[in-house]
Amino acid sequence: MTKEELALEIIGRLKQEYPDAGCTLDYNQAWKLLVSVRLAAQCTDARVNVVVQGLYGKYPDVAALAAAPVEEIEAIVRPCGLGRSKARDISGCMKMLQEKYGGKVPDDFNELLKLPGVGRKSANLIMGDVFGKPAIVTDTHCIRLVNRMGLVDNIKEPKKVEMELWKLIPPEEGSGFCHRLVYHGRDVCTARTSPHCEACCISGLCARVGV
Repeated sequence: MTKEELALEIIGRLKQEYPDAGCTLDYNQAWKLLVSVRLAAQCTDARVNVVVQGLYGKYPDVAALAAAPVEEIEAIVRPCGLGRSKARDISGCMKMLQEKYGGKVPDDFNELLKLPGVGRKSANLIMGDVFGKPAIVTDTHCIRLVNRMGLVDNIKEPKKVEMELWKLIPPEEGSGFCHRLVYHGRDVCTARTSPHCEACCISGLCARVGV
């Protein structure tokens, strides 16, 4: 079986196992997902979803958050960890949206990368979830699982993993595939315990390469 064939088979099985998988960060506007994904670094999505309620209650739109003192943003987002750097990035990002993009989140990958605190993972998440465009989000679950599955060969650098997956994953499947890897990585193919291979929907396919 080629890697392309393996990828298609894994995609199909994960779709059956997690038919409704989607982003686990709560948002109803594109700028809110930008904020949440920055806060999610080294923090659980569940905690982020709680913290942003207070942030949006006080600063309900891009203009308000862009005008907010960084210290006040930091005081609210501190429970997510790395409060100072996250508050600085969120402030800078909202200011740039307000000043350069009319308060709107750009739907261009390279423009997204110009925003403070936005890397390839965040930009891909926005492109896929907000704009419905091809996207591959190489978070820690994705990197761990595609190495174990044998879709990539002992590659840990996020951009290199992304580039390899673009060769294997049909563009229209990328975003959903990565969301399903998050669900699978949390529940079955776990990082901090031995993976639950006996309960895995792709156990007969998985190469168990890497860790």
